[in-house]
Amino acid sequence: MEEITSDLQEGLLALAVGAGLQVMQQLMEADVTAVCGPRGKHNPQRSGVRHGTEAGSVTLGGRRVPVRRRRVRTADGSAELPVPAYEVFTGTEVLGRMALERMLAGVSARRYPVALEPVGRGIDAQARSTSKSAVSRKFVQLTETALADLLATDLSGLDVVALMIDGVYFAEHLCVVALGIDIDGTKYPLAVVEGSTENTTLVRSLLVGLRERGLDTTRPILAVLDGAKALAAAVQEVFDHPVIGRCQLHKIRNVRDHLPKTMHGPVEKRMRTAYHADTALQAEALLSALAAELDKTHPGAAASLREGLPETLTVLRLDVAPTLARTLRSTNAIESMISISRDHARNVKRWRDGQMALRWCAAGMLEASKQFRRVNGHLHLPALRASLDRHAAAESAGADCNTHTVSAA
Repeated sequence: MEEITSDLQEGLLALAVGAGLQVMQQLMEADVTAVCGPRGKHNPQRSGVRHGTEAGSVTLGGRRVPVRRRRVRTADGSAELPVPAYEVFTGTEVLGRMALERMLAGVSARRYPVALEPVGRGIDAQARSTSKSAVSRKFVQLTETALADLLATDLSGLDVVALMIDGVYFAEHLCVVALGIDIDGTKYPLAVVEGSTENTTLVRSLLVGLRERGLDTTRPILAVLDGAKALAAAVQEVFDHPVIGRCQLHKIRNVRDHLPKTMHGPVEKRMRTAYHADTALQAEALLSALAAELDKTHPGAAASLREGLPETLTVLRLDVAPTLARTLRSTNAIESMISISRDHARNVKRWRDGQMALRWCAAGMLEASKQFRRVNGHLHLPALRASLDRHAAAESAGADCNTHTVSAA
């Protein structure tokens, strides 16, 4: 009661912690009694004997707190027996998880102790594992595990209908990430690789890794990209029947960059109207007319508009339902995940190497996945799958006709 009264002066939480430690001691004593029998009573059937106490520690509120742990040995004294309650409370998994959560939330390793729950001055004075180096070690260990888990996940059970690939810079380190959308509309962070630029070799290694982990690359898939040629080239090399879709928002920004500010609004409005046309043919006609108007005054904008124009209309050509098209007409889904990863790493001032960038990126991707919801219009994904299958069949038929024509000639 004296201890409880002292804790009460520091607040309700400190009181609860002090009472909890006393309960823990009682639980450990109950475990010892279950093995050794009541204290002071001889029990010839007992399987263990009390063997005093020794210094130990338990995890409490993101810190290690010293306690006296009970010891039990077998009745013949040949071996040490575990005390189940102590084994539960002494686990260190919570320490790593709390370090990961707080550092991803922007708390630096140096200020980690400040972010912990108050547990009383007496316990704080004895606490361990809260130093900058200890927290950093736990964070590195947990992010290495997150990276390994991300790159080892079995993908054979996924039916990925749409794939998005994009890059994010952490200082001078570029991480290329992949996001998949399954047939039921669930988004999955698939992989991450590190390099200096978004080159074909780098992206190919990422996609080959997906294939080796079980992702089916033989089925038609919609690849929504930002327009980088290296991304499209790698997708076409690895997947048997890829359908490339260009991000319409990237295309609008690219065209706008070639225009004076006074023309940004009108040109963007016309491009958005075209992208929301009823058919791909109508959209192409509207965009071609706009490019023709820009030829004389702003040829750079006209060339940018024409570049990859058919790929920006892929969603229309596949006759994707409007609710689902809102997700697939741009790379916003993967950029949102990247934004969350970058936001979690905003307080990092020095990036030591590419492995550090990979760890932070993977941890941010997995943290972002906790906020994922199924994509808008996910009920239309089976229809998209059917459209992709028809597109692949038409391409195969066209290729066969060309082969026969060449043979006949």
